[in-house]
Amino acid sequence: MSLQVEKLEKNMAVLTIEVPAEELEKAIEGAYQKSKNKISIPGFRRGKAPRKMIEQIYGKGVFYEDAANALIPDAYDKAVEESGEEIVSAPKINVTQLESGKPFIFTAEVALKPVVTLGAYKGVEVAKADVEVTEEEVDAEVNKERENSARTITVEDRPVKDGDMTVIDFEGFVDGVAFEGGKGTDYPLTIGSGAFIPGFEEALIGAQIGVETDVNVTFPEDYQAQELAGKAAVFKCTVKEIKEKELPELDDEFASEVSVYETLAEYRESVKKKLADKKAEDAKNAKEEAVIDAIIADAQMEIPDAMVETQQRQMVDDFANRIETQGISMEQYMQFTGMTEQKFLEQLRPQALKRIQSRLVLEAVVAAEGITASEEDFEAEVSKMAESYKMEADKVKELLGENGKKQVLEDVCVTKAVAFVVENAVEK
Repeated sequence: MSLQVEKLEKNMAVLTIEVPAEELEKAIEGAYQKSKNKISIPGFRRGKAPRKMIEQIYGKGVFYEDAANALIPDAYDKAVEESGEEIVSAPKINVTQLESGKPFIFTAEVALKPVVTLGAYKGVEVAKADVEVTEEEVDAEVNKERENSARTITVEDRPVKDGDMTVIDFEGFVDGVAFEGGKGTDYPLTIGSGAFIPGFEEALIGAQIGVETDVNVTFPEDYQAQELAGKAAVFKCTVKEIKEKELPELDDEFASEVSVYETLAEYRESVKKKLADKKAEDAKNAKEEAVIDAIIADAQMEIPDAMVETQQRQMVDDFANRIETQGISMEQYMQFTGMTEQKFLEQLRPQALKRIQSRLVLEAVVAAEGITASEEDFEAEVSKMAESYKMEADKVKELLGENGKKQVLEDVCVTKAVAFVVENAVEK
């Protein structure tokens, strides 16, 4: 095999890979042996027709495509290793010569890992986050739990008020004529939920059970049904049922029912601590992100589009694997959401670019600071993985192999780089 590497603009390259004619001949023969039992030739039992006879009938190149597909993966892998380049995208393959008796030649267009020129990465200034927990925030969290513990009771002695859960019948009219899709029976509607067009739910406040009420509204200009957009309508509504939430009293009994604490004061203190821990964690993550964003902004690197596209595809695959564990296929997800593959990829592009930029600048910090990962670091990571996957540590190491170990050590170094730049940042 021979290889030529042509560097292009924007960190792209073309590998021209030449496979000797004798290897191509072996691959063609292999394709013939693999396919001959599927080919029927008059006068020959299935699988017994000579290769030359098949080529004469179906064309000399009948086995070329299968032969090329057999040769390309191994030849490409060898070429990548021989090139010494760090390739960061899937290859775009183009066959330029495929003919029996001649060398097999194909090209692979690939993205090369960009060189990063770091700017400032030590002493980066970031805004100091507010991690103080206010009594109002504690109240809000306690009230959430109160809402979760509320009973639903039926109301019969008063009209509708904001927040009620109602059951209604309704029919809508435009210019005195009922319109399609404007009628509902035994429809559950929570007042204030915003489920109906603006003004509808508010107009039901004060309505009595069993009494028909006219609700006058105007459809929004951008309403999905164009024939109704911007038009005034009257809905004749009858409230058939009203329910409301009955909140528990805020006392020691409530605290003991929703927590392990005996008093409301102790429960509130535990809520405050939980909120403080979350704020501290959020602040830590926000600081990391702000520091890395600042380092990216001050660095120089040219990211090839093919590298971003490869990252996008990886993110789609990861997402598909996650939802498949929930019993949803990617095709079903697309149908449910009305999403297309192209639209999904475009939505992921900014995140994909940010991931690449973050990784590249952090790897540059690793190199600049001489950050290393030890065997002890590797063992610690293997222990975490073994625990996570409920697997023996030796089995994890076996599955990782040398390439996997190298990746784990690189990830450890990047994690250390994050800690380094955050530790050296200045909060203002």
